Amino acid sequence: MSDLLRSYLVAGVFLGVSIALVAALLGIGRLLRPVRPQPEKYINYESGVDPVGSGWAQSQVRYYIFALLFVLFDVEAVFIFPYATRAEAYGWFGFIEMGVFILILALGLLYAWKKNVLRWI
Repeated sequence: MSDLLRSYLVAGVFLGVSIALVAALLGIGRLLRPVRPQPEKYINYESGVDPVGSGWAQSQVRYYIFALLFVLFDVEAVFIFPYATRAEAYGWFGFIEMGVFILILALGLLYAWKKNVLRWI
């Protein structure tokens, strides 16, 4: 048997043992835990306040848009950070490209501002 196949065999054995161990521990937990169904266990409970009314509530779409804008401008930092750490290595080409990137983001922010998406209430 080649070294490559032996490596895969070792990885397969570890995978099988780990799956068997997880299944065994979950099975033991299922056998040992007490089963006492009570209706109070199945109601929603949050922040120490008992629920009133139904659990369904409609959210306004502006909260989703606000969250999406947050994610968009949060992810931009992932693209700006590598440039900021190696700006001198990229030279003028990198400077111009980052300027175009920031300009596009600024236009998106201006558009969201004009549409009053950034207003929370």
